[in-house]
Amino acid sequence: MTRYTVLPVDAAVLKELRVLDDAGRPCAPYIATGDDVGSPLRCCLRPIALGERIALVSYAPLRRWAAARGADPGAYDEQGPVFIHADDCGGFTPGEDYPFARPGALRTVRRYDARGHIAGGRLLEIPADATAGFDAAFDDAFDDPDVVLVHVRALEYGCFHFEVRGGPRHGPGKARNP
Repeated sequence: MTRYTVLPVDAAVLKELRVLDDAGRPCAPYIATGDDVGSPLRCCLRPIALGERIALVSYAPLRRWAAARGADPGAYDEQGPVFIHADDCGGFTPGEDYPFARPGALRTVRRYDARGHIAGGRLLEIPADATAGFDAAFDDAFDDPDVVLVHVRALEYGCFHFEVRGGPRHGPGKARNP
């Protein structure tokens, strides 16, 4: 069981992205082919299956998080491409493991403070025990009392995978939920 709560793209945000993405472009749904199969979906945090109706949209996770809190990430604001289902899929169902946790894959664990500024980060090569590897990376991130938000990104393309906020759902320390 994971110690931290993984957050996909929020359902209300997905509804907006299915109309107009964060770069101001209309959503352009299409049917997944062999090229897209296996890529991560950020709505339900699972891989794309052949024949699914999906969309590639521009998403600005830090901008949206900051706007909801009255923070200004300044130059740390960024947007990038993410795959989502073109229609409501029911969202993410938390499980026993972290999503997209293939041993050997490289991830960045990027930390942010309450202002939305980068407060550090680290490279994570996902170990054979992926859950323990992610838990340790998140423990390390949230040991810094200024860290309130963590983004997990693919190293190869820099794509946003998911976020974790505040701290563990149980265990040592107090969870912070900004």
